[in-house]
Order: sequence, then structure tokens, then C-alpha cells
Amino acid sequence: MGILNSIFSKIFPSAQAAVGNVTDAVKNQVNNITGNNKDTASTGQDQNQQNQQNQQNQTNQQSTGNQTPASNVDVMAILEGLAKKFPEKLNWKTSIVDLLKLLGLDNSLDARKKLAKELDYTGSTDDTAAMNTWLIKAVMKKIAEKGGNVAHLFS
Repeated sequence: MGILNSIFSKIFPSAQAAVGNVTDAVKNQVNNITGNNKDTASTGQDQNQQNQQNQQNQTNQQSTGNQTPASNVDVMAILEGLAKKFPEKLNWKTSIVDLLKLLGLDNSLDARKKLAKELDYTGSTDDTAAMNTWLIKAVMKKIAEKGGNVAHLFS
């Protein structure tokens, strides 16, 4: 798992669970409506084909990084809640080091260089100030693309 996915999993866990629960509920309802009219043998074959298709779709989504966005997750509220519980004051809104620390992730220079590579940073990783500034903006942009509400951080 990449560093960006680790960030997402720390910020979006309940939203991902909710999306998963809704998806499962819809699938179950569809199966209840359409599956009851089929005989047992064809239902088993259809279910196997559907399971294979679902696994392929999940693999494709994971390999391309195109996961279902969690709509309008208030990232500010989630992170502020974590910050209130954190033993030291962190400047997570503008510091990638503090954001990673707040999320309990490795905030070392090596980890930030890996994150920069993951996000296709084209500047010099030796200029850590410029890289860190770019990283916090890029991470917040990715969070927004995933469905996190971070617009207030840029105002």
C-alpha cells in the first residue's frame, strides 16, 4: 500500500465502510429481486460469474487507483478531532510533516520522498522546504478528488 493510500485509509475509514455497506445492501436487494426466479443450478453459475466480474472490477480499481469517492467527507472535522486528542499542537493544515504525524504515519524525510515520487513530484527532493510545501497541497488536492471536503483549507 502506498503512502497516499495510507493517508486515505486514516481519513476515510468510516466513509469507505459506509460506501461498502450501501453497495452490499444494493447488491443483496438486486439479488433478492432477480435471483428468486432462477433455478438453483443457473443461480450458482450466475453467482460464480458475477463474483469473478466483481473481483476483476476491484482489481482494476485498485491497480488504477480509481476507487469510489466518499462524497463530501468533512476532512477538517476529522482532522481537528484527531488534533484535539493529540498530545502536542500540530500545524497539519500547512505542514505535511505534521499531517503525517497526526495520522500516525511515518513522517521521515525518506517517507516524504517516497510520497513525492508517488505523487509525481518533479522538483528536487533535496529542497525539502519546497517539496514539503508542494506535498501538503498535492495531498489535500488528492483528498478533495477522493471526495473529501477541504475547500475551506484553501481560502
